[in-house]
Amino acid sequence: MDSIHQYKNNGYDIILDINSGSVHVVDDLVYDIVEAMDQGMDRDAILDELSSAYGREEVEEGYAECEELIRDDQLFSKDVYADAIGSYTKKETVVKALCLHVAHTCNLACRYCFAEEGEYHGQRAVMSAEVGRQALDFLVEASGSRRNLEVDFFGGEPLMDWDVVREVVAYGRNLEKKTQKRFRFTMTTNGVLLDEDKMAFIDREMSNVVLSLDGRPEVHDRMRPFPSGAGSYERILPKFLSFAKRRGDRDHYVRGTFTRNNLDFSKDVLHLADLGFKHISMEPVVAPESADYALRPEDVPAVCEQYDILAREMIRREREGRGFRFFHFMIDLSGGPCVYKRLSGCGSGTEYLAVTPWGDLYPCHQFVGIEDFRMGTVYDGVQEQKIRELFSTYNVYTKPACRECFARFYCSGGCAANAYSFHRDMGQVYELGCALERKRVECALMIKAALA
Repeated sequence: MDSIHQYKNNGYDIILDINSGSVHVVDDLVYDIVEAMDQGMDRDAILDELSSAYGREEVEEGYAECEELIRDDQLFSKDVYADAIGSYTKKETVVKALCLHVAHTCNLACRYCFAEEGEYHGQRAVMSAEVGRQALDFLVEASGSRRNLEVDFFGGEPLMDWDVVREVVAYGRNLEKKTQKRFRFTMTTNGVLLDEDKMAFIDREMSNVVLSLDGRPEVHDRMRPFPSGAGSYERILPKFLSFAKRRGDRDHYVRGTFTRNNLDFSKDVLHLADLGFKHISMEPVVAPESADYALRPEDVPAVCEQYDILAREMIRREREGRGFRFFHFMIDLSGGPCVYKRLSGCGSGTEYLAVTPWGDLYPCHQFVGIEDFRMGTVYDGVQEQKIRELFSTYNVYTKPACRECFARFYCSGGCAANAYSFHRDMGQVYELGCALERKRVECALMIKAALA
């Protein structure tokens, strides 16, 4: 299992000590010394190999610096989690988050929608207030002693069940008083039905808001039209701009999806930044290769180049005082997720569940409608414990591809739903997604180095 990762990006020589998380920005000499160490060369061999290029005294000094980092467990550190993973996977978990599918229907016809215009392999429906209230009751009961709980209003398009959204939030606020729990409500919306009253309520009650917008008008309208085929960009942009201005620096972000149709997606990110949005995400589409818009393995170099372009531009803009945040380049080197999350991921199927309009429970929104993954109901709780146990077994040490990947503690093993979609095996990984994740981690670390 690799313990370091070395790479050069934008003029920086960077060494990541994988197990400790230490990041070192070094000169060419130290970079070459560490590379030689990683190849198994001893001190004398390294001195003989590098002295002609750098000078013997300089190499000796550089080698001593590396030895000090090794003693401090900041270089070639040991993996302290591998032997302890069993204790983490056996720990008792409670449900702490729900994804409420308040609307299995949508007013857009996005071409890449995994939810089939909100239907999720079934019929169109909206959640009743009764099911929504019961979902919160289930969450309170299933959360044990955990105080802080999360509920995401999702779809389809959740604004198509607006009255129920409002009622569930009100019910949650009353539960907070009775149970000492605290609900963190969030929402993902396409914005079509936003108006001033909805914006005011969402701004007041939602801890985070995701606004779906794909970038340039022609890109957005091609993939996110109305059922009639008409584009939606002009309809939603003014609403999103108004909401972002109202929201300020409080949690929200504009989330887009790029496809094979816009491999130059850095232009879409910068288009959103130029409009004034300060919190941006642009996700690679996940779709079967048979789809004409699907990303393919041969697209990976072009996509990676776009991440490099975007990273350099973000550095420039930050130095000019007009920076913005890009979700995939946000890495917390001083804290970050807890150990369990770093090893096992998002908690789908264990800590995080999705609720259909009828109250059925699934491991996450991407498994909804796949009957083999139906876990129970908000009325009866989790009945299929084997499914829960299955999800709890997967982590970066049970997936062979993860064990050898330097980004394993950043992506935490990747998305279980994507692995299932492409391999019918959650113990595998979505290889294309892994390649992009590795590149994003490299760019994120380079940005940290450049702005330090």
